[in-house]
Amino acid sequence: MFASTAMSASVTTATATTRARGVSVVTRASLTPKEAKRQQRHRKIRSKVSGTSERPRISVYRSNQHVYVQVIDDENQKTIAALGTMSKSVKAVIGEEEWKGKTISAAEQVGKMLGAACVEKGITQAVFDRGGFLYHGRVRAIAEGAREAGVSI
Repeated sequence: MFASTAMSASVTTATATTRARGVSVVTRASLTPKEAKRQQRHRKIRSKVSGTSERPRISVYRSNQHVYVQVIDDENQKTIAALGTMSKSVKAVIGEEEWKGKTISAAEQVGKMLGAACVEKGITQAVFDRGGFLYHGRVRAIAEGAREAGVSI
């Protein structure tokens, strides 16, 4: 009986349970050190980079499986365009083999499609927010794809 009590005590310290409207939700108590450092880099970048209506911000988030990109006007707090490898239009263009979005070519295709959407809405210049990720691989491919579509970053 003593062993089960000790085990349940260690579980409660690792996770936090919140109760809202009768539903229990288990959340992580803290971030991994790697994710905490990325968020710290992202906060530092965001203090220096902001988008305007003439030159909006292209924000990138890269997960293990997918990439997500948004074009944001920070002055008016509006999202002008958003795209990711989860969207059906991207899935149709990329194909079933690369649908997961883990490949650089899938990220480049997302950048091209987002750049085309920006040019269609009259946006030819933007600032690039890499979101605390290194400018390498899929993040770089998104920027290059947007440049190929006609957006000056």
